[in-house]
Amino acid sequence: MSRARADEEEYWHSSKFRAFTFDDEDDELSQLKESKRAVNSLRDIVDDDDDDLEKVSWSGEPVGRRNRLPSLPSLSDAFSDTGVKNYAPELRRPKAEYKDYSNDWSPRDTVRRMQRGKVCSLERFRSLQDKLVLLDEAVAGHDGNVITAVLIFLKRTLRREVLFRELEVRQVALCHLIHFLKETGEQKLLLDLLRFLDRTEEVALSQYREHLNIQDVEKKREFLKGCIGLPFSAEDISHIQDHYTLLERQIIIEANDRHLAMAGQSEIFRKYPRKASILNMPLVTTLFYSCFYHYTEAEGTFSSPTNLKKTFKIPDKQYVLTALAARAKLRAWEDVDALLTTKNWLGYTKKKAPIGFHRVVEILQRNNAPVQVLQEYVRLVEDVETRLNLATKYKCHDVVIDTYRDLKDRIQLMAYKCKVERGSAEEEKINSLLSNM
Repeated sequence: MSRARADEEEYWHSSKFRAFTFDDEDDELSQLKESKRAVNSLRDIVDDDDDDLEKVSWSGEPVGRRNRLPSLPSLSDAFSDTGVKNYAPELRRPKAEYKDYSNDWSPRDTVRRMQRGKVCSLERFRSLQDKLVLLDEAVAGHDGNVITAVLIFLKRTLRREVLFRELEVRQVALCHLIHFLKETGEQKLLLDLLRFLDRTEEVALSQYREHLNIQDVEKKREFLKGCIGLPFSAEDISHIQDHYTLLERQIIIEANDRHLAMAGQSEIFRKYPRKASILNMPLVTTLFYSCFYHYTEAEGTFSSPTNLKKTFKIPDKQYVLTALAARAKLRAWEDVDALLTTKNWLGYTKKKAPIGFHRVVEILQRNNAPVQVLQEYVRLVEDVETRLNLATKYKCHDVVIDTYRDLKDRIQLMAYKCKVERGSAEEEKINSLLSNM
């Protein structure tokens, strides 16, 4: 006992025993350079500023720093089985290599040290009970990085069925592990965990997400086709079906349009060469492409805008907005007029804009529509103040004059007279109105 105490005092009082520091450049510590890099990698993740650490709410969702777990953008490589050492360096170095090490840290002390970025070996926690106490302390500490580091240790040292069983009653830790597995791409373990938890819809969604890693469109199409039979919810299965149908449609359109563009057989492809492939594009982008290159095609063709609208049940507002943008970009003003003209059962026509005529005017103006075209739709804006603002802004003089005439506002007419060219038709119109008011 006295010898042990003497050794301890010699350690603390003798100059030949030195504590490990990051700033020490002495050759005696050269063998610890690898350890220093590992420790620094942990400090990059777990800062000393408590306010900047990731926290965990009582609901189990990570809160605090935005780019911490669950997104973990910079840790994807480190979280693989071969890269655990970079995220939790305390798991990979033998404890004998650390001079600032104690074999007596309790689970609570270990967690507190990890929160401060200190090096702690978790290997001493060998029994299941000790490991679970360590996990509970990590959760109680509300530090997402520490929780994840402990989960990495448990994942490596416990059988799956034991780990899953214990996490099932620890929802905060379970939430972190699920996020961790999603971010690191450990798909097999994630699916095993979700199946254990009987989360069949999540299992299906996780399998569906694998399409993101498939580059070949033919393989992706077959994969999506296989996903249709998975146990999704009614809403999700509709989405999967649409995704498969859209990709199938895009493959057909892409092959046909590429042939037309290369052969030079289509005027629109010669005048407006395609800038990108349509494959894997969103539905709205596909609709815009179709309205731009295939607007006049019959509904029976796959590339027809009306076919896309019907197949994917695109709302009128979305369809009009997209088609208007595409045709205005081509300066096809007659198509714009036809798009916004409706006919009732008696054969009468009227202008109708599900998106509102004020938005129609803005889209047309962005595409450099002439004043004659603009003012036709500015007149159709119902709100008087909005109509006057748009007409004034885009110099639709006739609309401004007619609106003030209808309002019988002589003062505003006189004021607006100063804004038009002297001797112009607009000035003559104002003078005529003023003389008759």
